[in-house]
Amino acid sequence: MKKTMSLIILSSILLIGCGKKADKDLANNPFLQEWDTPYGVPPFDKIDTSDYIPAFEEGMRLQNEEIDAIVKNQEAPTFENTILAMENSGQLLMKVELVFFNLAECLNSPQMEAIAEEIAPKLSTHGDNIMLNAELFKRVKSVYDDRENHEYTPEESRLLEETYKSFVRGGANVPEEKQARFREINEKLSLLTLKFGNNVLKATNDYKLVVDDVARLDGMPEDQLAAALEAGNADEATKGKYVFTIHLPSMEPFLMNCKDRELRHELWTAYSTRCTSGETDNTKIIDTILNLRLERAQILGFDSHAAYTLDDCMAQTPQKVFELLMQVWNPAIAKAKEEAAEYQKMIQKEGNDFKLEPWDWRYYSEQLRKEKYDLNDDIIRPYLSLDNVREGVFTVANKLYGITFKENKNLPVYHPEVVAYEVQENNKTIAILYMDFFPRESKRSGAWMTNFREQYIDENGNNVIPVVSLVFNFTKPTADKPSLLNFDETETFFHEFGHGLHSIFSKCRFRSLSGTNVSRDFVELPSQIMENWASEPEVLRMYAKHYKTGEVIPEELIQKIEAAGTYGQGFINTELIAASWLDMYMHNLPTHVNIQLPEFEDQALAKIGLIPEIISRYRSTYFQHIFSGGYSAGYYSYTWAAVLDSDAFEAFKEHGLFDQTTATAFRTNVLERGNTDEPMKLYVAFRGQEPSIEPLLKKRGLK
Repeated sequence: MKKTMSLIILSSILLIGCGKKADKDLANNPFLQEWDTPYGVPPFDKIDTSDYIPAFEEGMRLQNEEIDAIVKNQEAPTFENTILAMENSGQLLMKVELVFFNLAECLNSPQMEAIAEEIAPKLSTHGDNIMLNAELFKRVKSVYDDRENHEYTPEESRLLEETYKSFVRGGANVPEEKQARFREINEKLSLLTLKFGNNVLKATNDYKLVVDDVARLDGMPEDQLAAALEAGNADEATKGKYVFTIHLPSMEPFLMNCKDRELRHELWTAYSTRCTSGETDNTKIIDTILNLRLERAQILGFDSHAAYTLDDCMAQTPQKVFELLMQVWNPAIAKAKEEAAEYQKMIQKEGNDFKLEPWDWRYYSEQLRKEKYDLNDDIIRPYLSLDNVREGVFTVANKLYGITFKENKNLPVYHPEVVAYEVQENNKTIAILYMDFFPRESKRSGAWMTNFREQYIDENGNNVIPVVSLVFNFTKPTADKPSLLNFDETETFFHEFGHGLHSIFSKCRFRSLSGTNVSRDFVELPSQIMENWASEPEVLRMYAKHYKTGEVIPEELIQKIEAAGTYGQGFINTELIAASWLDMYMHNLPTHVNIQLPEFEDQALAKIGLIPEIISRYRSTYFQHIFSGGYSAGYYSYTWAAVLDSDAFEAFKEHGLFDQTTATAFRTNVLERGNTDEPMKLYVAFRGQEPSIEPLLKKRGLK
């Protein structure tokens, strides 16, 4: 998921001033006005980059006043005048943050980067001023310590606990003599994580493989060639040539199909060495981030950043994470070695004597899949047009939960390609859903779900519906073909939509506990369980239809997809666990080190026996999840949640894919509950037992 609130940062010109001009600017600022748009969605068409800084500044000023009022309250601290008052503070600031930081990820520009660079350290200081406010923490602690003498609702108790914990984790107990350094670390990290992400975006956008001889593209599918030619024709300098990039929709099909090994090597090298040199070099940034995170964790009383992070997760300790990862790693690496041996035989059978390399893996994997199962992406894609997959996702949601989706073209959008829907249940709109499907240079790579507004109950008792956004980077349609997805992209759609449902169905009183505001290793359960429906034959027959003829996917092709269901899982799980291991290894270091890349990375991965034919899913210099995306010491969560989702889906397999009793139990015990209780308690309330790893290993063909 990319529920991203990475600090992205702003200009050297302070746009808010003094006197009448400032008052006039604020009066006309859309963030300081009531949004009269349908359902109160952001008025994207009225927001200008010049509006952000004044709105941020005003939001911080107002929250400071609200916090000051709590601290100066002469009445004894209570849940209402301290905890609830804090929960309701900073609404304007949150309003601005949710719009700005989301758009900075998918509509980035030099102006947006400048704004982010201006505001990130100010937001860091603002947050520290609250968390390190001794008088405020004194009131919070007083309410917390007296909790046994009051009858709170379960959700009130959870909010009290989470508020107290956030102060402790935010440095409230840090000795006064260390607070200045603690603040300095937070400010530096806010800027460094921003710089890291901007470097990755620039390096990804800057590279283009230009091929002028189509004969060198032997093996490439016609639709991919058409897309590459269209990309070339978009620029006068490459007109008539074929352009490929290291964005996944362009790179993956190239590596899987292009017979020219030299070209595969060139593209692969550009992808895997991003941000290792030049103006986008992230190597020193990584070293600084890791050491600052370690120092901060130790100031807070933890041995490592991983120990600090996991203390607030289901896993709780690094040791439990390493144990889980090794349970999957051992069978995965054994299977990956078998796969590598098969591909090496194919190379020799062709009469070649070169050794299998990472840029060969996808190519020979695809060739062997064709040979074994008579199956390849070219056969599948025509049945997986974007429109059909979207309707499939909507159909599954309707059959499970009874909701429908109605496009509303009157809702303002932030880009012409964005589509907006009303999510309806019993003819009532329960959420707004935006979808942003295609790559552009202003958008970071990957796919993620986020919110422009989260669900909560306002002070008047009214339910405020969420405004959810799903962002993708699917292959763009061409002049004569719609966007055609491969199966991985189809699962990605289902995955992010699962995150969306977690927010859409939220029924929480407090905003900070609602929707996806749960521990990192629980948040992937709703998303990953949705992936299971994508490949079920019963579901494929509903949505997989040929984009030209409307023909339902043939039974023969469904059988081939099922037969190849665990094909390539050695590679898939090996590269995934390698990335998770690398993340944990780096963030579990107990002492400061001078990290030299790539030597440090190679040594770390050698400890678990990663074979040279496979690299980590993300190399450190472009590992945005952990260095600019909120998953530091948390990338393991995809595997942790996979244990949960594989076990949870067994309930649907036992009772029926669309069994209403099971679906209702999952909705009421997981999707609606947010962070109102301990994650394992929510899971057990649904499943009746704690999860087993066996369904995951079986599902992935590792048992």
